[in-house]
Parts: sequence; C-alpha cells; structure tokens
Amino acid sequence: MKVKSRFAAWRNTVISRMRGKGRDSGAGFIEYAGIMIIVAGIFVMIDGLGLDGKISEALMNAVNDVIAGG
Repeated sequence: MKVKSRFAAWRNTVISRMRGKGRDSGAGFIEYAGIMIIVAGIFVMIDGLGLDGKISEALMNAVNDVIAGG
C-alpha cells in the first residue's frame, strides 16, 4: 500500500511540474544565452584561425557554381 501512495505522490509531482504555472520558468533565457555564447565562440575561432577569407571564398565559389550551372 505504501508503494502505491509513493508512486501516486511522485506521479502527481511530475504532472504538476509538467503542466503547472512554473514549468520551465526562466529556462528560455538561459538556453538563449547558452546558444549566443556558443555562436560567439564559433565566430572567435573562425577569426582567430584566419578562416574568414577561406569561408567567404568557398561560399562565393558555391554561389557561382549554382548560378553558372542553372
């Protein structure tokens, strides 16, 4: 009997956290900030390694291939 009541309490807690007013409160800002930090890190790495010229050249070549081929 005790196991059923513990399971019921756990189930009710999970359901209230999934559907309640405070579900994922503040998580959106933290996730957005994390993505921005990752994107900024990628840009810093590209600039630090000097890949910006190579990337733009590769993109320009790809665009020219599409335009010339179409």
